[in-house]
Amino acid sequence: MKKIEVLEEAARRVYNSVKHLPGTKESAGDFGRGAGGDISRRIDILAEKAVLDYLREIKFSCIVLGEECGRIEISDNPDGIVIMDAVDGSTNAVRGIPFSCCSLAFASGDRLSSVTDAVIIDLYNGDLYSASKGSGAFLNGNRITVHKETPLYFVVGLDLSGISPDSLQKLSPIISASNHIRHFGAVALELAIFSRGLVDLFVDLREKLRITDVAAGYLMVLEAGGLIVDRNSRPLDSDIGYEKKISFIAAANKKILDETIEKLGLRE
Repeated sequence: MKKIEVLEEAARRVYNSVKHLPGTKESAGDFGRGAGGDISRRIDILAEKAVLDYLREIKFSCIVLGEECGRIEISDNPDGIVIMDAVDGSTNAVRGIPFSCCSLAFASGDRLSSVTDAVIIDLYNGDLYSASKGSGAFLNGNRITVHKETPLYFVVGLDLSGISPDSLQKLSPIISASNHIRHFGAVALELAIFSRGLVDLFVDLREKLRITDVAAGYLMVLEAGGLIVDRNSRPLDSDIGYEKKISFIAAANKKILDETIEKLGLRE
């Protein structure tokens, strides 16, 4: 079985396990702090269990790096790492806001740039995004790309949650220049909809994201023809682990990226 097929089946099992939970009291609870530092909710625990049970069932050769469970060795001689955020957008899921997903990526090495396969499934409607390195990005089996034409409305994704005053000030040129700023509360799914051409620019410079938040979306963006760089305007890359905090700019084309970097004063 191909690795992308394993991730797709794992994602479907998460969807089937938790699709009845968003917006219910049953989705919540306090199960302590997960490995990523956030409070684990019941929906998080059940979603992770669905993935781990499946990987053990098929004896998949990997290490799992999970948002809640931390690092788990599924096999003694792993072929790579499954990077898992079983529920990205837990706040949305608990409150019933229809924007959350399961994000899974497979990395053959210990860097973000070694991610070879990625899957993101919308936990509200079951839409399945998938990407394999060099093979393109897909939504429910149909190829997707970033927006190629001049948009009627230039839409900017901008995450301001918990942002510091200094970082907010640095973003002011982007905020003042755009009439169509959006933030939906689940970075992986936001990168997925960016990859299908619904958003033109997505900026997160808070230095708060973990590898589990961005691993699948990172590959999705690249395979859909987009560009994604760090706050120093270098191609995004990182060690795979909990310690590193990530910022990024995802742009549909080089012109948008260059203009954004210039506005933010990020040229070296």
